[in-house]
Amino acid sequence: MRAVVFEEFGGPLVVREVPIPGCPADGVVVRVAATGVCRSDWHGWQGHDDGITLPHVPGHELAGTVAEVGPAVRDWRVGDDVTVPFVCACGECAACAAGEGQVCECQTQPGFTQAGSFAQYVALDHADVNLVRLPVGMSPVTAAALGCRFATAYRAVTVHARPRAGDWLAVHGCGGVGLSAVMIAVADGAQVVALDVSAGARQAARACGAEVVL
Repeated sequence: MRAVVFEEFGGPLVVREVPIPGCPADGVVVRVAATGVCRSDWHGWQGHDDGITLPHVPGHELAGTVAEVGPAVRDWRVGDDVTVPFVCACGECAACAAGEGQVCECQTQPGFTQAGSFAQYVALDHADVNLVRLPVGMSPVTAAALGCRFATAYRAVTVHARPRAGDWLAVHGCGGVGLSAVMIAVADGAQVVALDVSAGARQAARACGAEVVL
């Protein structure tokens, strides 16, 4: 398969042929239809994550179609259209039992602890715990943004900020996570003030539903 690979931190990103990853017993191999580029990918490339082994295939925001299913998987079949969170939880540790899979003690992360989604195929662990089925009609490009930037913003808005309908909410910084926060807050009925130094980012925030941009 073709994949983006770097062999040294900060070194060239090269498209080359690499083997298709093996399928975990409790996981799947997904044929990647869309993948996003995140600031975390840059940090990984720069060597800021000690879980990365060289040479490495980055990428963790993805959506695609299940191409192979491990023998221990119950809920997924070849041909299912899926996305996945940035952190793949084990489903068995104390954090997972408490409903806090995002801080799973045994987590894996495509693009960090293993080869990622800047490739035609990616292997994903613990499929029954982590995969999310795409609604009919949702494009993989839209879905690829959900597992990292949108999920991050969703928790920030709904668990920590918790705006009620009619509340004012300020979003500082309108990159991928910030714009996602604007959309989620607006959907919850909040009135949003979006702040960014970039005129383009402010324009995007307005398009996402912010009532005031500064």
